[in-house]
Amino acid sequence: MIHQLKPSILVETPLGTGQALFLIDYGMHQNTCWVVALQKDGVIKHFDCNDVILSTNYTYGMNLRKNKFAEPKLPKSDDDESKVA
Repeated sequence: MIHQLKPSILVETPLGTGQALFLIDYGMHQNTCWVVALQKDGVIKHFDCNDVILSTNYTYGMNLRKNKFAEPKLPKSDDDESKVA
């Protein structure tokens, strides 16, 4: 089943903020798929329901804790160690 969101919902994804446009439900044995247009470049991506968080909305009191995805940890380079010494 495909459900179009009217109006679209502002969400946070591992790739950044975007507008959720559709939900695709493949049934009880698979997670729901969210179709999101990313804010930074307009690219349309599909996300598993575990990868989508509702953006903070102060008007409606939603996600006031500002839940976010963890920032990716970059591996340390050899240059970083030489600066500390």
